[in-house]
Amino acid sequence: MEYKEQERYTEKGKEPAGRFLFRNILPEEAGQAARIEEICFPPNEACSQQMMRERVAKAPELFLVAVDRQTGKIAGFLNGLSTDEDIFRDDFFTDAELYDPAGRNVMLLGLDVLPEYRGQGLAREIVSRYLDRERRKGRKAVLLTCLESKVGMYEKMGFRDRGMAQSTWGGEQWHEMDCGLNP
Repeated sequence: MEYKEQERYTEKGKEPAGRFLFRNILPEEAGQAARIEEICFPPNEACSQQMMRERVAKAPELFLVAVDRQTGKIAGFLNGLSTDEDIFRDDFFTDAELYDPAGRNVMLLGLDVLPEYRGQGLAREIVSRYLDRERRKGRKAVLLTCLESKVGMYEKMGFRDRGMAQSTWGGEQWHEMDCGLNP
């Protein structure tokens, strides 16, 4: 498994060079990731402690964490599961066994940035690095579901709105979005 440091992050002078270390999640960070998820999502949408541990154990290479070098703690992360499926379904949130390491697509399951790190471009940086990494792996596309209020944010990150999703996760109505990586 590869835990190499990626390039340093600088956001137009807002963050000092080297503020964050971008890497795969470590097994011992599953609990920390679950606590961040509980902060970033309402209870009906957040990933459970158990499910987060299963995702980390099954597919740590499909997590990208941004670690604050000053605190050594995760400031934000993105996680997903690879599959050959082309449509997002709620089962991806609850069944890590759907993971196919050779899958041509990635279903994003959560983008989490702690409140104190928001508004600094960190979410955009995490997504950009994640997309670049999965493109280099030869993935075809990355898909996600999001609430109406987040569609514009993801469009700015290169995603296309596919309309209303089949997902009813957390009792909400979601948009399904995708970002093509390799034709």
